[in-house]
Amino acid sequence: MDFRAFIVTGYLICTLAPQQEGIEGTARPISGNHMPSPKYHPGPPPGLHATICVFRLTSQTQVTGAGKTGLYRSVQTPLVRQTDTDDSGHFRILLPPGTYSVFTKKGSLFYATRRDEKNNIAPVEVLPGKMTRVDCSVESDHAAVY
Repeated sequence: MDFRAFIVTGYLICTLAPQQEGIEGTARPISGNHMPSPKYHPGPPPGLHATICVFRLTSQTQVTGAGKTGLYRSVQTPLVRQTDTDDSGHFRILLPPGTYSVFTKKGSLFYATRRDEKNNIAPVEVLPGKMTRVDCSVESDHAAVY
């Protein structure tokens, strides 16, 4: 293959190959002892089956609370994508570049606890051509201790 053919082939592969951009990660339950201790290092809990909901960037004023921190009855921004994790909690969602809010769903409620400095809930930025790593928490029936 001559140099020109090599360049053209590389260009075609780059322009015709689908872009892989979006989010991927694991959903894990939040429960049990999370108190820091020099002798206790449990590691992350195993992943679990969950529903992941990606909304347009959502602020605290665009949700209706459900009485418990991090739980919401409704989200007033548009739902962009929704998927279920596999049995080990892993998920992958292709998304165009932008900033989104990522919630897990428990029954009819949505769950997310992280905030940014502008009070946006669980913001995640998807960059062109990149998969962004996201670790999601799932509300548990067993309270976490911090």
